[in-house]
Amino acid sequence: MTRIDHASVLPALFEDRHTTNHFTDQPVDTALVREAYEHVRWAPTAMNSQPLRLTVVESRESRERLAPHMAGFNADKTLAAPLTLIAAYDPRWHEHMPHLAPFREGFREQWENKAELRDGMGRTNALLQIGYLTVALRALGLEVGPMAGFSTDGVDAAFHAESGWRSLVVINVGHAASDHEKAVSPRQGRLEFDQAAQVL
Repeated sequence: MTRIDHASVLPALFEDRHTTNHFTDQPVDTALVREAYEHVRWAPTAMNSQPLRLTVVESRESRERLAPHMAGFNADKTLAAPLTLIAAYDPRWHEHMPHLAPFREGFREQWENKAELRDGMGRTNALLQIGYLTVALRALGLEVGPMAGFSTDGVDAAFHAESGWRSLVVINVGHAASDHEKAVSPRQGRLEFDQAAQVL
């Protein structure tokens, strides 16, 4: 595979983008979220486990169910956003392994009683997929505002009682940041490679 034209692509996904707190009023077509996921599902996870699960909060009624579980400063942002995603993981992701990794014969049965191991692996790999999802949404022209300030127990009771999914991140999604003075925060510092890496 040839190298991607990074001069235009990578800055558009990273350096030139900001976490967004306020969006325009333009609705988000959920087909774009579906398209983003279609790309994300091909990205690597351990043993192809793919534990990420998404709850797409589109209606006003659903957003009003979500807001009380968000921290105060996040509740207002969520109510105002055109679309919100609850990114979670399925603690029973191993049930899909006969399809996702058929070469691991008997894996589902072997891991049925390994809840703690499944939980750790599910969280780690779903968080990895959330990173992919953030980039994929940006690549499709959307802005994102990931948030960790919320009650996971409250969100899961309200939205995941039947599925058993466990929430990790709530992501507001919309179109180009509005002219709101707090749409994006000033760019903060970043660690240089030599501060964050070692070459041995």
